[in-house]
Amino acid sequence: MLLGQLQLLTSYSLLQSTNRIEELVKKSQQHGFSTLAITDLNTMSGVLDFEKTCLKYDIKPIIGVTIDFVSSVIEGKNYQIVLLAKNLDGYQNLLKIVTLYFEKARTLELSDVKPLLADVIAIIPWENSEWLNLTTVYNSEESRNIWQETYQESLKSIDVYHSLPHTDSQFSEEEEQIKSLPFKKIATHPVKYLKTEDYFNYKVLRHIDSGQTMNVYHLKEKQGPEYFKTSEEIFTFFKERDLEEALRNNEIVSESCQVEIPKHQTLLPKYQTPHDEVAVDFLKMLSEEGLRKRGLAFHPDYAARLNYELSVIHQMGYDDYFLIVWDVMKYARDENIITACRGSAAGSLVSYCLEITQVDPIEYDLLFERFLNPERFTMPDIDIDIPDNKREYILNYVHQKYGNRRVAQIATFGTLAAKQALRDVCRVFGLSQAESNKWSQSIPNVLKITLSDALKQSNNLQKLVEFSDRNRLIFETALKLEGLPRHMSTHAAGVVIGDHDLTNEVPLQTGSGEIPLTQFTMGDVEKVGLLKMDFLGLRNLTIINQTLENINYSQKEKLTLTDIPLDDTHTLALFRDGLTDGIFQFESPGIKKVLKKLQPTSIEDITSVNALYRPGPMQNIDLFIERKNGQAPIDYLTPDLQPILEKTYGVIVYQEQVMKIVSLMAGYSLSQADILRRAISKKDKAIIDEERQHFVQGAISNGYTNKISENVYTYIEKFANYGFNRSHAVVYSVLAYQMAYLKVHYPLAFFASLLHSVQHSQAKTVEYFNEARQQQIAILPPSINDSQYGFISHKGKILMGFSSIKGVRRDLIRQIIDERKQSGSFSSLENLLIRLDKKWLKEEYILPLIYSGAFDRLHGNRRQLVIDLSSLIQNIQYSGGSIDLLGFLSLKGDKVSDFSEEEKLEQEVEFLGTYVSSHPTERYKKQRSFYNIKLCHEVITNEKVQMLLYITDSKKIRTKKGESMLFLNGSDHTGNIELTIFPKLYRELNFNLPEKIVYYVEGRIEYSQYSRKNQLIVTKIVPADTLAEARDTVKCFIKIPAEMNTPLILAKLKQLFQENQGEHPVILFFADTKQKMMLDSKFWVSQTEELTQAIAKLLGEDSIVFQ
Repeated sequence: MLLGQLQLLTSYSLLQSTNRIEELVKKSQQHGFSTLAITDLNTMSGVLDFEKTCLKYDIKPIIGVTIDFVSSVIEGKNYQIVLLAKNLDGYQNLLKIVTLYFEKARTLELSDVKPLLADVIAIIPWENSEWLNLTTVYNSEESRNIWQETYQESLKSIDVYHSLPHTDSQFSEEEEQIKSLPFKKIATHPVKYLKTEDYFNYKVLRHIDSGQTMNVYHLKEKQGPEYFKTSEEIFTFFKERDLEEALRNNEIVSESCQVEIPKHQTLLPKYQTPHDEVAVDFLKMLSEEGLRKRGLAFHPDYAARLNYELSVIHQMGYDDYFLIVWDVMKYARDENIITACRGSAAGSLVSYCLEITQVDPIEYDLLFERFLNPERFTMPDIDIDIPDNKREYILNYVHQKYGNRRVAQIATFGTLAAKQALRDVCRVFGLSQAESNKWSQSIPNVLKITLSDALKQSNNLQKLVEFSDRNRLIFETALKLEGLPRHMSTHAAGVVIGDHDLTNEVPLQTGSGEIPLTQFTMGDVEKVGLLKMDFLGLRNLTIINQTLENINYSQKEKLTLTDIPLDDTHTLALFRDGLTDGIFQFESPGIKKVLKKLQPTSIEDITSVNALYRPGPMQNIDLFIERKNGQAPIDYLTPDLQPILEKTYGVIVYQEQVMKIVSLMAGYSLSQADILRRAISKKDKAIIDEERQHFVQGAISNGYTNKISENVYTYIEKFANYGFNRSHAVVYSVLAYQMAYLKVHYPLAFFASLLHSVQHSQAKTVEYFNEARQQQIAILPPSINDSQYGFISHKGKILMGFSSIKGVRRDLIRQIIDERKQSGSFSSLENLLIRLDKKWLKEEYILPLIYSGAFDRLHGNRRQLVIDLSSLIQNIQYSGGSIDLLGFLSLKGDKVSDFSEEEKLEQEVEFLGTYVSSHPTERYKKQRSFYNIKLCHEVITNEKVQMLLYITDSKKIRTKKGESMLFLNGSDHTGNIELTIFPKLYRELNFNLPEKIVYYVEGRIEYSQYSRKNQLIVTKIVPADTLAEARDTVKCFIKIPAEMNTPLILAKLKQLFQENQGEHPVILFFADTKQKMMLDSKFWVSQTEELTQAIAKLLGEDSIVFQ
């Protein structure tokens, strides 16, 4: 008998099953099944993966789903029914049923799906049967009659089966219920895990889902009944109980279901033109009009290129696609939303004419065939970048235009990765947060590391695992659960658009807003042929958008991105100096070093850096720089390649260069060249070797020697493997250049937008604060009468927004701004409290405003406001809104002194995340110049420095030898730095170094491979206040003439200092460089006649003075 397993949950039933599809289907072969059904709970996310895997192992797939239905009889109860698709119509009905389940907010009734049950088979599971519950628990004849009517009415037109108990104990206990079943019986059972011993892992997974911890009893349960039984086990179980009917029904259902999910179709929606024009004609009209607007209509090259592209687009059936994208971009332009277009679409002149892209593909040597290749049929892919705060506008527009169920965002799955799996299992085992942290911290910080690899690499993890039996069980359990889907979320960019109901192809569920979410992931959406578009929200475009708004509002200057010249000397200088913090794709320390070495002189150089600074191409950076700077000869292999490789100094940087080379030398069409380019980038050796012969023969026939042809192909192989998409590089480099231009020429507006974009990242806020200050831009704390929600430019300064204040709610901010707009500025704290809604009259809502300095311009004494706040709130509540009574109750208490500057600064750090009005080290400005102090943003790797740093926190650890050492975090007004104090110095400090103090620190700057930042290895550390005392002491000034500035003289001076050690600081003045340097305290000297004479003899009269 050919049985099918008809009730399978997979891991796509999130946290409900440990079954991985590949393992499940593989096991089915061993278990003697020829048919499997996927019946995940309220989801069809896994059906394509399931179908593909079944066919791979020669197993017939049945597509199904288990749906939660609201009870028709008992309020608040849910019951499940398994639904299987008999054919394609049934499959599409299942897609709609799943969608309806979410549209009905998970309160689906059986009657709701009655019209959708054609070509569907229903199985009522024994373990979740409403009929069984009514019979055994509620046992009411009236209830059973209502149930009978509901089920008969809804299910009368389809085949309905009822499953049976699948364990001996259940069968003996429920024999009467089995006999009285009103439906046909079927032999099947639920499969939630693969092997009976997987039950424990399954229970842990269920506890992760519920958020509960496991008790001792659970820890002892190791086996369960809902495992994947063999075909023989099932047959024997039901045969022994004389239930051949149930076995036959299994065979009947298994044979009845036959579905192949349609794939690889092209379901591009039709664009509705304004006057029912044919799409091809309307696209041509728009493109030609766009070419005229760009001033390019009379250029023969452009006209010919446009006609060629339009013919290819029409030939491939993509006229409507381009019109859909044009329509979206037009909406963005009409709403003044800045957009960019990623990837190869910038190689299309049609895109440029439609203003989908803003880069001229002919001017920048971009190839259409890299985007759309008539010899390689693939869907076009125009990826649209929009400001991250405007993405909802675009989505809502598309949703309103095409309608509900015709637009959806795309799902993605978060998995139980190594750290997440351990954290979840630790929580289920009842471990404390501190214990759980030990586990997650023992995993190396390596992207996508597995638990197996982590165990090999981490000694700490090995020790934890070996510490106890419980720890071993924790790790083994996490290992078994690792990689399972944990939650569904929304893809950052992907959107599906159709001109028909999407549930013909994909199941939908509710998303975060009105727009639904596909249950299929990106790859599966594309497999069924739907149009997928990328609308990616970029912070960088938000910065540009807001900067332009600030410029155009505050400076009354109408600036657009097209007004920005791409050869501005100041902007190029910024790149050469590596001052690219806040600039898209050019912020990393590594790329800044490349910019400084390369010294770019054009947008072309910037584009090359963008393309080269990636894993792989990085190995070509030094060669590229040497050739640009004339330090290495440029070799084009043949003069014919100079026009193609000249801009990149003979180095193949872009994929388009490969395409042009093979086209020029071997006669490939650009479409054929694109196929070779793809083979090389995918390292397809068979095609690469085959094409070598094709290329060499073609090149020889075009007049090239065999040697040159072979050399060029070898060169292509070597470099093209790392070639980057030039269209993509140009678009993003122009975007970066435009940001840099705004930073150089409109720093106030730029930094206001930049800081607003990172206001929820304390580290980035501090970093950009410091750079703004270096550019002499003042940043003010929030003001109750001038601040908006975020950072703004205000009277030549940057003003922090209310959203930067920790503990201030968004709706309170909204009311403050609205009230100020309607009724004018606030005159005092009391005036604010009177005008606010009474729900805000609580100290915890108002204190953050006071501590952050929001009232400083109205009332300079923060402490007084803090003391008065409680009474003010009380008086307003007592007065009931009566101004007269409030006047009578007005405060007449004693005045108090304000907080100290140090206290105010600490309040700013607590409530604003950083120092704003000043910094604790600012008290020591005089000492800074006197002691040759280096600032955090000035330090260079491997240099010895003296610094003034405010120590905020420290961490003590023990070395392998058991000695104590210290890590510190320090800062000055320009940035932060990590400090390391080794055991010897820590002992000398008596293991005592108080925090929240400014210290004078000496040491050496080293680059930390762990933190990827510079750190200070401390050799001396003393409170900065001791410097103030030293400043009043007599100092020894020594002038070194230019001709005496030699290693020999300096060595003699060092010896004199060591022979005359004392308490007087030594300051050297170098006559040739005009620089002063104060020496380390170990070189301080005594004021003696012997020293004065020795120095005078060495350096000349008047070369030393004590004062």
